[in-house]
Amino acid sequence: MSDFGLTTPAEIREILDRMVSAHTLVTLSGPGGVSCTTMLWSVDAERHTICFSAEPDDSRLEGLLESGEVVAVGYVDSIKVQFDVEGLILVHGDRTKALNAAIPSVIYRFQRRSCYRVKPLAHSVPSATLHHPSMPDMQLTLRILDISLEGLALFLPEDIPAIQAGTEIGQCFIDLDSTTRLETRLVIHHVSIMHPDTRGARLGCQLVRLGGMDERVLHRYIEDIQKRRLALAARVS
Repeated sequence: MSDFGLTTPAEIREILDRMVSAHTLVTLSGPGGVSCTTMLWSVDAERHTICFSAEPDDSRLEGLLESGEVVAVGYVDSIKVQFDVEGLILVHGDRTKALNAAIPSVIYRFQRRSCYRVKPLAHSVPSATLHHPSMPDMQLTLRILDISLEGLALFLPEDIPAIQAGTEIGQCFIDLDSTTRLETRLVIHHVSIMHPDTRGARLGCQLVRLGGMDERVLHRYIEDIQKRRLALAARVS
């Protein structure tokens, strides 16, 4: 993984503007695991401030504001973007709330060298187990359509209640095979209806806070699939 720190005002403004225009989901995290998912609403160069959306009844905001150390993480064109959030304050409007902070002095971009998205092999059926965000008592086991180090796509059958883009799944177990289970959080970025014959939707998800050991396991899994596909292609040719 290679990382690049952007420090010039023009570079920083460009990244922030792209996050605003793309409605990029951003995870704000503090010490002790407190976090929430938001969006960057605006950038005010004259006041040297940025503004994040805030849900009025989100109980996690108080924990973030009290933590004193907040980090923002989002993805722009599949590249992880991270920066420290300084001077975070909650702003009250007539009917809304927002989070204001200073424009960061440094933004880091992390480009994975092995950000390959692979489809499972025909004999393998990896799955993700999670609770439906709108119906916590409903446990789902969804088929994984493809997976990378940064995200995965899940198949949601049409007989299961829809899950909206922007939804955060607090706990998800990924079963790569009968003996390998990873634990992560998910953010649903995209929901698209597949071909009518498939009778379901594709959920494009971001992996959030995949542990270091689990990330290495996933890396080996992806590399193994690539090697097997190359070997199969060599035999066919």
